[in-house]
Amino acid sequence: MSDARADEGLALLGAQGTRYPQDYDPSVLETFENKHQGNDYFVKFNCPEFTSLCPITGQPDFATIYISYVPDVRMVESKSLKLYLFS
Repeated sequence: MSDARADEGLALLGAQGTRYPQDYDPSVLETFENKHQGNDYFVKFNCPEFTSLCPITGQPDFATIYISYVPDVRMVESKSLKLYLFS
């Protein structure tokens, strides 16, 4: 892990032994400092292959998730967001 990632507290990005949680786990979300806080811009994430199990029927549900936000002080690290969505 690079010193910059360690300084930001990012552990998942670039990790070889990633643990994929099977249960809902918000603790996997990681953030880092927005280095351009004076600028307003959109950060967009697309998750075109989101699947989950229906809690009533147990059948698979399929969706596309679009997330778009204007960051302030912190930004969401994309690999941790992917792990969060699939937890």
